[in-house]
Amino acid sequence: MDDQRRVNDPVEQLIGLLSRLPGYGRRSARRAVLRMLQDPARLMLPLADGLRAAAEAVRPCETCGNLDVTSPCHVCRDPHRERGLVCVVEGVADLWALERAGAHRGLYHVLGGLLSALGGVGPEDLSIQPLVRRVAEEGVREVILALPATVEGATTGHYLGDRLHDLPVQVTRLAQGVPMGGALDVLDDGTLAAALRARRPV
Repeated sequence: MDDQRRVNDPVEQLIGLLSRLPGYGRRSARRAVLRMLQDPARLMLPLADGLRAAAEAVRPCETCGNLDVTSPCHVCRDPHRERGLVCVVEGVADLWALERAGAHRGLYHVLGGLLSALGGVGPEDLSIQPLVRRVAEEGVREVILALPATVEGATTGHYLGDRLHDLPVQVTRLAQGVPMGGALDVLDDGTLAAALRARRPV
């Protein structure tokens, strides 16, 4: 198929758009488009309506950075949440994962990324100052750093610890180590070392 036809063909345009999504290459995008085209009234038109409605209604929460149809979001508005407990995450996907697990009953703060010298991401590019302001003004007693176990995650965690050091708040991080059901002989060296460092009495 020549380039001009690819530009003008709505099917190719749709495949190209879908292939930009995480987890979708051109092959998986082509399969999804083909399936929708086989039943457009049931699959394609409702999807188009849903995408437009979400694009028009969903916005970032002005308090925590979550995505919702209202701001503040439903988590920040929930009166049953522990308001003195704030879990800091890299992105909204992490927030949603923790909500699915149902393990955190406090509030959240989305940084919008991680510090990265190589990637050119500095403190001014992340939602760090709003976090410091929340801790200082809202009586937060504990900040949980739920950041990835990567160099960037560790760097960001250390930076946040320094920024919050002079405030009356406890800063903790997620435990790292052997996952439930994990066998020691299949874990990488870093995970095993972290598990040993995070050992606790039984």
